[in-house]
Amino acid sequence: MKLLASTVLAALLALPAFSDTIPITLDIVNADGAPDGFNRSMVTANGTYPGPLITATKGDTLVVTVNNLLDDPTMRRSTSLDFDGLFVNTPDSFNEGSSFVTTCPVAPNASYTYTIPLVDGQAGTFWYHSQLSVQYVDGLRGALVVYDPEDPLKDLYDVDDETTIWQVGDWWHNTTLPLLAGYVATGIVPVSDSGTFNGVGRFNGGPEVPFFVVNVVQGTRYRFRIINTSARNVFTMSIDSHNMTIIETDGTPTSPMTVNSIDMLAGQRHSVVVEANQPVSNYWINAPYVGGDPTRNLNQNATLSRAILRYQGAAEEDPSSPMSLGPAGAELNALVEANLRPLVASPAPEADINITLNLVVTAGKAQWNVNNVSYLPPDVPTLVKVLDGANSTEDFNVTENTFVLPANKIVQVIFPPSIDDEAHPFHLHGNNFWLIKSNSSEEINTENPIKRDVAGVGSTGTIMRFSTANPGPWFFHCHIFWHFQAGLATVMASGLDETRETVKPTQAWTDLCPAYDALPADLQ
Repeated sequence: MKLLASTVLAALLALPAFSDTIPITLDIVNADGAPDGFNRSMVTANGTYPGPLITATKGDTLVVTVNNLLDDPTMRRSTSLDFDGLFVNTPDSFNEGSSFVTTCPVAPNASYTYTIPLVDGQAGTFWYHSQLSVQYVDGLRGALVVYDPEDPLKDLYDVDDETTIWQVGDWWHNTTLPLLAGYVATGIVPVSDSGTFNGVGRFNGGPEVPFFVVNVVQGTRYRFRIINTSARNVFTMSIDSHNMTIIETDGTPTSPMTVNSIDMLAGQRHSVVVEANQPVSNYWINAPYVGGDPTRNLNQNATLSRAILRYQGAAEEDPSSPMSLGPAGAELNALVEANLRPLVASPAPEADINITLNLVVTAGKAQWNVNNVSYLPPDVPTLVKVLDGANSTEDFNVTENTFVLPANKIVQVIFPPSIDDEAHPFHLHGNNFWLIKSNSSEEINTENPIKRDVAGVGSTGTIMRFSTANPGPWFFHCHIFWHFQAGLATVMASGLDETRETVKPTQAWTDLCPAYDALPADLQ
């Protein structure tokens, strides 16, 4: 199913531009679909994969009503929605959507409304997905864009609308309950069957599903918003014969940087400006991916992960050039994350607190450990415990891996170098961080580091700093959701007294946990 981008959908999802409240209704339903030609039951928002595009303008308030209508027993039937990358201020933390951290899931045949003011002048490229177990692997994911009428980089592009959003993602033919059971039994992370571009993909031996087509007009400059909605795979984005100028990273405007290849980890986003300055023709948009040993899934062929950039006036046919993996050798000008700079340069504050996180997998098991602790979701969400008076680390289960921090401090998190050959995309909920040292370089940059909310942790080591001026229990975890499910997660719980003073949940939120706890296991 292709990305929904019609004007009818836009009218349904948003009020006129003068409104500051954006009402959205998402019916979470099981629907049959065949993104790569293989038909299966999925977990969807409004019956589509990806889910409906959500748009807003800087300063608006999102009011997202989720109606849980799931009924397929081969997948989780409760649900919870997270809005990846959006800042969430302390008073609204109960609507942040992290299962068992800031909320309980929404039970089947129940509804919940998330109200999220867009704060701190935030704009950019974001997305939403299920935050319950690995449920978003089954399809519950979609784009969320916050537009800025005063975008300081708007002179660099001519078109930025629903047609310029690219969602790449990994796709599995099996549903998550058996996939997860296989992972637990073997310790081997499932390998995807295919990759999709705006909901369209192909797999080895499968039908030749028509590639998604991105239409452009010669001489026009486009802002393409690229979102890696994967649960595991790293996508490498490029366009034959075209450069890409990066102007945004995870919601942060960047000093323009021109490249021709971008590696994107799960959960990461970039906006790139592409000028349609080539002869009228069809060009491959290359989106190959890596994620596990492809010999474990013979359906996988990363070369088939792609789309078509079609100039107005070109024939409606595939490009004549070979399907490649993108630029290579002397032609390669790939993004080096450490070279990203914010559009407005500012130094990172000095750290008040230092935390070192060591990541270790238990050999042969579906178990990841952070400082020798494998995260397990608690029966009582972290925020509920805080509101009930939790004050110290001892008030939480060891397996909650909760770091209790004071408010209004700068916390530095150090991930030491490791022998792990897979970069773990660590994501901070509700906030972002200064990336002091990228895994892509040995450089330490405190003068003008990029701020983002997902960064790779791996072989060379990574250093981040974040502020606790926005108190609350914020999830901080690997965005490879199989690893997250296996325990690669922590909670950064800051300013517990301040949280209690400012968080006043609704009765609807308070009712979520008793309703969920009363469910039989097969409905949770």
